[in-house]
Amino acid sequence: MRIAITGSTGLIGTALTASLREDGHEVVRLVRHQQPDEAAGERHWSPFGEPDPKPYEGCEVVVHLAGAGLGDKRWSAAYKREIRESRVHGTDTLARSLALLDEPPKALLSASAIGWYGDTGATPVTEQDPAADDFLGSLCRDWEAATKPAEDAGIPVTHLRNGVVLDRSGGALARMLPFFKAGIGGPIGSGRQYFSFIGMADYLAAVNHIMTLTTDGRMTGAVNVTGPLPVTNRAFTKALGHVLRRPTVLPVPGIALRVLFGPMAGELTGSARVLPARLTDSGFAFTTVDPRSALSAALA
Repeated sequence: MRIAITGSTGLIGTALTASLREDGHEVVRLVRHQQPDEAAGERHWSPFGEPDPKPYEGCEVVVHLAGAGLGDKRWSAAYKREIRESRVHGTDTLARSLALLDEPPKALLSASAIGWYGDTGATPVTEQDPAADDFLGSLCRDWEAATKPAEDAGIPVTHLRNGVVLDRSGGALARMLPFFKAGIGGPIGSGRQYFSFIGMADYLAAVNHIMTLTTDGRMTGAVNVTGPLPVTNRAFTKALGHVLRRPTVLPVPGIALRVLFGPMAGELTGSARVLPARLTDSGFAFTTVDPRSALSAALA
């Protein structure tokens, strides 16, 4: 199939592009710079301005991953606006563009996040649970709603509510590694908050699984793309220390997080015990379930 991907230069987009090409698919990398390398499969798209269907012509599936990084900068008021604009407005522009196509794609897989659920403590949540009222909850609610023009045009849409994807080359794990390798890593705050993760190999396989079901008309709506065994931050920290053979006895106090990250600190110390109910029910088989095996695979 010909599959278009926004955010194709990010951590997940880069890995997904390589994985799909290895499987024999043609990948169109949707980029924002004005001089795309067509020989490398690039096409220009813009998340802002008027809808433009041309970048998506001939594509059977669109995977929408683009948006300002949640952990890239301190959450100032200006950056929170940037996060919202890039994700909500960008998704709306893309959805309205797809709706203009004479031959629309068979599926749109649009990224979302488990931030939908907010701080749920030790209570497990699934796709049936409502959005939280905090910043991430309202962001995810509006982000997912922005695909409506595509849905109204008859395009099957799934929302990938991504957990923390473990890969040594980027994301949360890459930020943790320098501290843990130096022997100064430890649990965040109380360490009792739940951490919902998935290994990169399982993530890529899950997206491929969801894509197949969506194009076949067997799956639409929200799908939690997380592993089946969320653990506490303390347990995850212990597993990372074991894999790296480093001590993990120094907790990171909440006040230090507030100094470093501002309002985002509340999200880091929150608890998300998110279960991939729809993935599991659809027959998807995970290869790395516990944190030690997932981390060992990520750091191999």
